[in-house]
Amino acid sequence: MSEVKLTAANFEKEVLDSDIPVLVDFWATWCGPCKMIAPLIEELAEEYAGRIKVGKVNVDEEQELAVKYRISSIPTIMVFKAGEVTNMAVGYRNKAQLESLLK
Repeated sequence: MSEVKLTAANFEKEVLDSDIPVLVDFWATWCGPCKMIAPLIEELAEEYAGRIKVGKVNVDEEQELAVKYRISSIPTIMVFKAGEVTNMAVGYRNKAQLESLLK
């Protein structure tokens, strides 16, 4: 798996200070749509390796991050570039829709 487990402790280093775009998946183990989208996100992580970073935030374990980024529904996908959110989507998306977030 080429995804990074994101926590409050490593979020700044892995996401905000990253020199490449970062796709962040806010998810939970009990979330059906999160389970459906996970393989697509893993595919993107492999296909875009070196060009983007993919990280996952378990909102149950990292409530501080969920509150900071105002996550009210999951899955929520955010794309960060130079420490700023440049794109986001809430709910299940197909692979093409996920890829369009990176453009």
